[in-house]
Amino acid sequence: MALIPGLNPNIRLTEPEEEPGIVGPDIIVEMAQEGGDVPKVDEQGNILEIERSDGSITVSLDGRPIEEGKPESRGGWFDNLVEKIDDLELGRISDDLIRGIDDDKMSRKEWIEDRANGMKLLGLKVELPALQGATDGAAVEGISRVRHPLLLEACLRFQANSRSELLPTDGPIKIRNDNNNATLEQDQLSDCLERDMNHYLTSTATEYYPDTDRMLLMLGFGGSSFKKVYYCPLRNRPISESVDAEDVIVSWDATDLHNAKRVTHRSFMKPSTVKRLQILGVYRDIELSTPLAADLNAVDREKLNQQGISQSSSNQDDRDREIYECYCELSIKEYEHKHKGRVSGLDIPYIVTIDASTKKILSVVRNYDEDDKEMPEAKRRFVKFSFNPGFGFYDLGLLHILGNTTNAVTAAWREMLDAGMYASFPGFLMADTGARQNTNIFRIPPGGGALVKTGGMPLQQAIMPIPYRDPSSSLMSLCENIAQTGMRVGGTSEQAVGEGKQDAPVGTTIALIEQAQKILNAVHKRLHAAQAQEFQLLKEVFKEHPESFWQSNRKPAYKWDEETFLRALEDVDLVPQADPNTASHTQRIMKVMALKQLATANPTLYDPIAVDTAALQAMGWSNPQQFFAPASSQGKTPPEVLKGIAELENKKNETQIKAKKTDADIEIAARKLMLDESKLTLEQEAMQQKYGLDAEKVKTDIQLAERDLHNRIEDRAFKERLQLVDLAQNVAVHPDSAPVIEPLVRPAMADVVRRELEIQADQQQIVPGLGGPMRQ
Repeated sequence: MALIPGLNPNIRLTEPEEEPGIVGPDIIVEMAQEGGDVPKVDEQGNILEIERSDGSITVSLDGRPIEEGKPESRGGWFDNLVEKIDDLELGRISDDLIRGIDDDKMSRKEWIEDRANGMKLLGLKVELPALQGATDGAAVEGISRVRHPLLLEACLRFQANSRSELLPTDGPIKIRNDNNNATLEQDQLSDCLERDMNHYLTSTATEYYPDTDRMLLMLGFGGSSFKKVYYCPLRNRPISESVDAEDVIVSWDATDLHNAKRVTHRSFMKPSTVKRLQILGVYRDIELSTPLAADLNAVDREKLNQQGISQSSSNQDDRDREIYECYCELSIKEYEHKHKGRVSGLDIPYIVTIDASTKKILSVVRNYDEDDKEMPEAKRRFVKFSFNPGFGFYDLGLLHILGNTTNAVTAAWREMLDAGMYASFPGFLMADTGARQNTNIFRIPPGGGALVKTGGMPLQQAIMPIPYRDPSSSLMSLCENIAQTGMRVGGTSEQAVGEGKQDAPVGTTIALIEQAQKILNAVHKRLHAAQAQEFQLLKEVFKEHPESFWQSNRKPAYKWDEETFLRALEDVDLVPQADPNTASHTQRIMKVMALKQLATANPTLYDPIAVDTAALQAMGWSNPQQFFAPASSQGKTPPEVLKGIAELENKKNETQIKAKKTDADIEIAARKLMLDESKLTLEQEAMQQKYGLDAEKVKTDIQLAERDLHNRIEDRAFKERLQLVDLAQNVAVHPDSAPVIEPLVRPAMADVVRRELEIQADQQQIVPGLGGPMRQ
C-alpha cells in the first residue's frame, strides 16, 4: 500500500494503480475511524477540502484540487522545473524570450559596431604597408597603415594599475568587523576566515586572478565589464568569473542590472559540457540537433580578426553550442504567484536556459528565495564594473574618451611617415617623348644606374620629380599636442611630481598628485565598490554551499565545520583589501614622498623611524624593521637600557608617592597626638586631684616623646630619598648601567617598605606607652 503524500501516515491506497490525489470512500471512512485528517472530494475524487485532526481546515479557494505532496514540492526549491511544465507553455516562453532578446540586441546594435571599430584602434594586429593592388582601400602602394598606441597605452596602463590594487599577491579580501565588543575568539576566527578565503581565491579558484586580469583590460577599453557569481555544478564550488560586455545582453534603455526587464548571458559551450550538465540534471535530457554556426556580432568577428582566427570550424561536430541564460520575470502556468490564496498575475523571477540553435528550453529555475514567496525579489548573480557612467546601460570607456583622438593622431602619424617616405624616395613625371622603353619603374641600387631613353632631349627636361615636401614642424607639433591632450583627458599623463624639486612645498606636491590622479581615483572608487558587491555575492553562495569552502584546502587556518563557518560569515563582512583612496602604486609612493617632506621640514613633530617604516611598507616590504641598524650603532641608548631607566623612574615615582603617603601619616599621627594631649591634660587634672602627681613633668615627657618621633621619621625619610636620588643620577650619567643597578634597586625598595612599617609600629608603641603608666 502506498502512502498519500502530505496526509496522515495511516491513510493507505486500496489499489496501487489508482492515480495519486483521487481518494475512494473506503479511505475516508478509515481516516475518520482512526481520527486522522478527513478529506472531502468531488465527483472525480479530487481533494477540495481537508479537516485536520487538530481542528484546522484546508480549503481550495480557486476550485483546484489540493495536491499536497506534489512531486515538485519534494525536490529542492532551485530544482529544474522544465519537466513539470507543459510543452505548449514551454514553447510560448521560448518564443517570447527569443523575441525579447532579439529586441535587446537591436537596441544596442550601434554600440556593438562602435566597439568593433574601436578594437581596430588598439593596433594589436600587425599591418604592413599597402602593396600594389591591395584591396583594403589603400590608394597608393607603400602607404603607411601604422596606428598610434595612444588608446592601447591607456588601456594597458589602466589594467596594470587596477591589477596591482585589486589583486594583491596575498589575496584580494580582508575582513571588516564593525562590532566593537567582539571577543578575542571572534577576532581570531575572523583572521582565520580572511586567510582561508584568500587561499580559496588564489590557490583553489586558480582561474580567478587571470580571469579578473583579462576583465580589467576590456573594462578600461569598453567601459563596462561584468562578474557572474554562482555555484558551478561541474567544479562543485562557487565561481566568480568575468563576462564580456557584449555577452551580457541588456536593453539600452535599462538603467542598471536590477531594473532591467531581462538580463541574458550568452555563452558558448562544448557539446560534451552540455551533455555533462544534462547527466547531472541541471539541463533537461533531450536530444539536441547539430549546432548551427554561431551568429557572431561585429565585436566577435573583430576579435577573431585581431587574433587571426577563422570564424568557425568546418567540422559541425566541433562547433560550440550557443546558450542563452535569461534572467527574467515570468508568470508560468501552474506556478503563478499567489496572494492570499489567489493568483495575483505578478511576474516572478526565473532563470530560463535556451539552446539558441533549436530554440528549446533546457532549464527553468526559480530565482528567488523560498522565504520570499510573498513578494519575490530576484537574486543577484551579476556585478557590473564601470569605468565611467554613460548615457545608457553600457558605460563609457577609454574607447569613447580617446577614440577620436586616436584616429586624429593616427592620421597625423601616417601623413608624416608617408611624407618622409616620398621625400626620400620621390616619384617622377616623364615627358611623352621619353617614354620609348618597356617600363617606367626604376629601382636603382646604391652605386648603380639605369638607362633612360629621352629621344634626344636633355634628361633634366624629360623627367621631373614630383615636388614632395618634408614633414613640417607644425604638423609634428600638432601631432604631439593631440597626443598630450588625449593622455590628459584619459588620465594617463605622467606628472613629474617631486622630481628635481626637492624644496617644493608639500601643499603643491599634494595638489599635483590629486590633479594627476583625479580621473583614475574616481574610476578606482567605482571598482572598489563593485568588488565589494562581488565578495558579498560570493559570501551568499558560500552560505548555500559551505562545505565547498574547506574541502579543497589541505591546510586550513582553522578546522571549519558548517556551524562555525556560517557564524563567522554572519559576524563579518568581506571587503576588498585595496585602498579606495589610492588608485596606484605610483600614487602611494608620491604620498610617501610628501610625508618625507613634512618630516624633513618639521623634524621635531615626526618620528623618523615611523615615517621610514611607512615608506618601506609602501614600497612593498612587509618587514621594514629588518633594514634598521641596531640602536647602539646609531649612537642611541640600547632599548634594554632605556627599559631599565624607565623601570627605575617608575620605582622612583612609586617611592615618592609612598613618601608623600608617609608624610600624610605623620601629619595624621601629629593630629592624633594633639588630641591625645588634650585627653591627657584632662586625665592629668583628674590624677593630680587623686594622686597629687606633677602635671608639668608629664607634659614635658609628652613633648620629648613627640619631638623624638618627628626626628626619627624625618631622618629615615631623608636618607631614603638621598639613596633614590643617587641611583637616578647614576642611571642618567651611565645609561648602560641600568641592568646592573636594577638588581640593587629592588632590595632598596624592600628596605623602604620595611622601614615605613617600622615607623608605623613605632608610632603605635610610643603614643600608647605614654598613657599606660599614667593610667596605672
